Amino acid sequence: MTTYVLVHGAWHNGRAWERLVPLLTAAGHRVLAPTLPGHGDRFEPEAGLEAYVADVVRLLTEEELTDVVLVGHSYAGLVISSVANDAPERIGHLVFLDAMVPVHGETALDVMPITRTLVDAAARSDAPDRVPPLPELPAPYGLFGVTDPGDIAWLRSTLVDEPIRAYAEPVRLDNPAAAAIARTHIHCVGSEPEGITRRPVDDRRAQVFQLRSGHDCMITVPGELATLLLKLA
Repeated sequence: MTTYVLVHGAWHNGRAWERLVPLLTAAGHRVLAPTLPGHGDRFEPEAGLEAYVADVVRLLTEEELTDVVLVGHSYAGLVISSVANDAPERIGHLVFLDAMVPVHGETALDVMPITRTLVDAAARSDAPDRVPPLPELPAPYGLFGVTDPGDIAWLRSTLVDEPIRAYAEPVRLDNPAAAAIARTHIHCVGSEPEGITRRPVDDRRAQVFQLRSGHDCMITVPGELATLLLKLA
């Protein structure tokens, strides 16, 4: 049995994985999909990257987990990178799911500069400490790549503004032990919005898969995503 820990990205919460979790558990594996501080019903306006990382490390420690497949979606690429830095002995595999891939000392603004536009817009609003979710776009982009009207309505009901601190706090990647952890990158392809660019994977040891899907692939193609993740069990 493999333990998967699924970490959602900005604005989302643990419910984003509801369609994927049963597919992994049906294959005999344990799955944990925590909601990070400041998301879902965990209202913490001062939360940020450091709080997210501490929360996941606490989960790994309290559950006494080892050899975990740690999956980070989108912004959570920063989260799982720092978790690996703090608790490399508990992680067997890192999966960057259409995710930001940072280097030491970078913030989300460094990894994906387009996020600066979101932060600047928030600074001019009535809630300068919170960044609203991206708006729905015309098909085929939809809301984070989700285009079914019912799914869009459900997804929108789960989203919250992201604490601006999450974009300002840098990752810590100064533990050499983390470099030995196996890595897989899953890139969602076929409907990338204009202006969103992905860094090349600068690691010959890493596996790279492509998944034809919008960004929130756990909602739109959970079966195909499960097939890829089960290869790592």
